[in-house]
Amino acid sequence: MRTVRGSDGRTYLLVKRSSESSRVRDPKTGEERYVSNDELEDVGGESPLETAARAVPESVRTILVATPTERGLGLLVDLVDRGPLPVVEVLDSYDLCESDLHGLLTEFRIAGLVEETTVYGERGYEATATARDGVERLRASE
Repeated sequence: MRTVRGSDGRTYLLVKRSSESSRVRDPKTGEERYVSNDELEDVGGESPLETAARAVPESVRTILVATPTERGLGLLVDLVDRGPLPVVEVLDSYDLCESDLHGLLTEFRIAGLVEETTVYGERGYEATATARDGVERLRASE
């Protein structure tokens, strides 16, 4: 499988190539169709798996890549719902040891899902717009 661009400017996944036409898949819809080979341009250096992943909204992809466990996802969802929260409340609220909690929050900060803030004069964390959008989209997919 390779990434190709059609004459319409859209990106497709090349499924099968023959002498005159190729079967391509639209990564956003999963629909396949045949396109003349002279209407396709190879997109070199772009992984077909990354092309396929871009069919998922960016905020959801960020959550999926940055969240290693259901407990981690639960922490992020709770920060979206209840945040911003002071660190002391975060430590008291969950059944995570301090190092596990710190590790998750660090991963979320690196991914742009949470940011440090001040809550009631104390250090705390709040969900970013990316996290809120991603959680909203995940909930809507039920």
